[in-house]
Amino acid sequence: MQHLSNGAKLRSIINQRRAVLVPGAANALSARVIEELGFEVVYVSGAGINNTFYGMPDHGFAGLAEIAQHTSAIAGSVDLPLIVDGDTGFGNAVNTYHTVRTLERAGANAIQLEDQAMPKRCGHFEGKEIVSTEEMVNKVKAAVDARISSDFLVIARTDVVSNEGFEAGVERAQRFIEAGADMTFVEAVESEAQLRALPGLLSVPQVLNVVVGGKTPVVDQAELSKLGFGLVLYANTALQAAVAGMQQALGALRDNGRMDEQGGMVASFAERQRVVRKPFFDELDERYTGR
Repeated sequence: MQHLSNGAKLRSIINQRRAVLVPGAANALSARVIEELGFEVVYVSGAGINNTFYGMPDHGFAGLAEIAQHTSAIAGSVDLPLIVDGDTGFGNAVNTYHTVRTLERAGANAIQLEDQAMPKRCGHFEGKEIVSTEEMVNKVKAAVDARISSDFLVIARTDVVSNEGFEAGVERAQRFIEAGADMTFVEAVESEAQLRALPGLLSVPQVLNVVVGGKTPVVDQAELSKLGFGLVLYANTALQAAVAGMQQALGALRDNGRMDEQGGMVASFAERQRVVRKPFFDELDERYTGR
């Protein structure tokens, strides 16, 4: 039986339109947890990298080099298709061409590009500035031309809904499809009626982005699958859970003056080593050094 590449797997997944859940990872450790729990795809989150790498908000502080570094680390730690947040392409259409080449070489199987002006903002923030349709169309064309593998996917996102309304978002997404986008992503849809209508309005599979506490209504995966969404993105659910977990555990440490495994607030030392594959590297050590 022929082994499908991760890019081919991802193309097959989106074309099935079964609303596959895609958690976001800000680092290789969270990607390993995502893989172990049986998810089919990992999203490399730009917001997550800004938050965890710099302790700063999603205002485009992380550049292409940092995103590529994290992509390479995650690609080396899991065997799942990777969708990478390429923000605005880090410049114009020429920069976008370079961004696609860089991230594909780093291990990405898809790039998400958005039509915000730099410095970009989280799609669920206020004050977003949007570039012209023509500028974004040219970025999509550049991304399509730049990909090396035909199974590398271009996901084109529009943030125009917050400024100009739902119909404007659908119109832009249609233009991106005409430019060659494999998938489109109308960000920050605010009503359930619009959410339910979206998959039937555009010819390619759709991404729905669910931000816990954000603008888009939360709908069960089973219902989203019936509606025909391709992917359902939970880009920073793991990160938000990690923040809550750190606050809880460290708060208990501060208040109690001690912490041990029996408290149930932290993974055991053994579990931590298992997740990062220490037994595998111990076997390698014994094989090659005899230790």
